[in-house]
Amino acid sequence: MSEENAYVPVDQLTRFTIEALLKMGVPGADAEIITDVLLTADLWGIKSHGIAHLRMYNERIKKGLQLPLTDWTVVKESPTTAVIDGGCGMGMVVGYHAMQMAIEKAQVYGLGAVAVRNSSHYGAAGYYPMMAVKAGLAGMSFTNAHPSTAPTFGVKPMLGTNPIAVGVPTDEEFPYLYDAATSVAPRGKIEIAARASKPIPEGWVVNQNGDSETDSAGMIKRMNNAEVALLPVGGMGELFGGHKGYGLATMVEIFSAAFQNGTYLWGLNDVDEQGNYQFLRIGHFFLAINIENFIPLDEYRKITGDIMRELRNSPKVPGQPRIYTAGEKEYYNAKHVMENGVEIAPGVQKALKSLSEELKVSAEGLGF
Repeated sequence: MSEENAYVPVDQLTRFTIEALLKMGVPGADAEIITDVLLTADLWGIKSHGIAHLRMYNERIKKGLQLPLTDWTVVKESPTTAVIDGGCGMGMVVGYHAMQMAIEKAQVYGLGAVAVRNSSHYGAAGYYPMMAVKAGLAGMSFTNAHPSTAPTFGVKPMLGTNPIAVGVPTDEEFPYLYDAATSVAPRGKIEIAARASKPIPEGWVVNQNGDSETDSAGMIKRMNNAEVALLPVGGMGELFGGHKGYGLATMVEIFSAAFQNGTYLWGLNDVDEQGNYQFLRIGHFFLAINIENFIPLDEYRKITGDIMRELRNSPKVPGQPRIYTAGEKEYYNAKHVMENGVEIAPGVQKALKSLSEELKVSAEGLGF
């Protein structure tokens, strides 16, 4: 196994991922959706939510934490809203169909909002508002997750990393696409550090005494056991705005649980009181907005594009090469990856090779 990063053509990684998901028991159309969500994250450079998670999904299916067959149902619906029960299936499949439903409602009625309960990890949150952007709409998505983040002045993980994702079209090559956890870092970045045997930065995670911890080894397990916790965006206390990150994380929790009569906080635990595995029952919220119901789309795109350009052209800190706007780096990273292949770290290579052997899926063409 190589000790260096490998660069795998997107088509080869797509083929491998679909075949692996089929072997896990995921139906063909669903496997294609999941693969697109995962590969999109890698194209955007969000390695914490890309192909590196494929083995995790296999383990969750084997443990009974989620089902490979996603039997989702609409439990309540109006012209502009819906509540979906994900049937504890694959979160990316539920998320795709929920966002598509929100888009279709918005195209007819101006707004579409869909709340989801009993789902699972849905990948990169930004994938779903990007669906709306491609349809000429504005979009948003929220999701809660297993508790990882402490409230301000707390040390026990109570909230998930609870990302917020917003996408709107512009008149540029790329949209405005904001996708970020409400914690200082997503759990996936800790996983990446652990696979590379590297520490995490000071100020990300605290122990029960409120002291910062940097050893990534075993940290996710300790977080699941409530021994350590991520801090909200803004960090410890209120001085640098930690209460703002905490407030945003709480907002996402409410939108991901209350509208759909779903699960929240420590109800989102994959182990019951007897130590047995159970469904995680994550919740999501999706919103699509028909811009044409407010203003002609071209005028909207011109305004959003002007905002992006003025921000990028504003005075910058000496020594910094330039200012970026959300969605720009992802656009250019995707072009680079399409030309040069998806960068696969040695630890992920090892995991994918092991998965190929377990599932009896050919790793030919992956280059490792």
